[in-house]
Amino acid sequence: MKTVIPSETPAVLLQQIMQTAIAPRPIALASTVDKEGHPNLSPFSFFNMFSTVPPIVIFSPSRRVRDNTTKHTLENVLEVPEVVIGIVNYDMVQQVSLSSTEYDLGVNEFVKSGLTMEDADLVKPKLIVECPVNFECKVQEVKSLGNEGGSGNLVICEVKKIHIREEFLDQDGNLDQKKLDLVARLGRNYYARNNAENLFEVPKPLATKGIGMDQLPLEIKNSKILSGNDLGMLANVEKLEGNRFSDDKAIHQKAKEMLLQNKIDEAWQILKD
Repeated sequence: MKTVIPSETPAVLLQQIMQTAIAPRPIALASTVDKEGHPNLSPFSFFNMFSTVPPIVIFSPSRRVRDNTTKHTLENVLEVPEVVIGIVNYDMVQQVSLSSTEYDLGVNEFVKSGLTMEDADLVKPKLIVECPVNFECKVQEVKSLGNEGGSGNLVICEVKKIHIREEFLDQDGNLDQKKLDLVARLGRNYYARNNAENLFEVPKPLATKGIGMDQLPLEIKNSKILSGNDLGMLANVEKLEGNRFSDDKAIHQKAKEMLLQNKIDEAWQILKD
């Protein structure tokens, strides 16, 4: 197994390893303004939600690894502690990438990327019309994680208002994950697309307590056909029915086909000897 000691690894290589392994990462398209009101737009994949009540999201404009300089976004939120965070989908990903270009101070990335500004209701930065969802935020705190190139700066934001484009809602008025067609950042130049073709569901084991892997019959646990994912599904039943189970590979293959269709009860019926 290859091992890496961060303190002994060049920052560029360490960043590459971490960004490739810790993925996919959602993208925050951050709209900010400086103290004179000049708009700025830039994407950040060091981003996620961390609280619902209060609604907190955090993104991190890190110091540049190559020369230890800071980004205009960081300078702006220190001057004007407000931000609009837009969520990025496939239809706009190329424009979002263009907005990440390191234009000179004062250049409006909205204009460069062709994305559309619209006044927000509660904060000075502009909404991004093309984004399926916009979050108007007040910045609670900017926490520096260091002074070297690659050091992050946690911009802790409290969401004050959310704007959702209606075409991304389902018939019940809820955000539709399939319609959103979100993109996420991977390592190097790679992105991930999350649409109806590659989404899948895993029921959360909250309402019931699964028997667990340790309670699976040895004929099942030692299967050469069933994968760890397959066994995890089988172990999520609340009670094991029967006491004799097949170790036949053909039987296990049929059960696996049922599991691929999320038919867990049917898989167990096949596995009974």
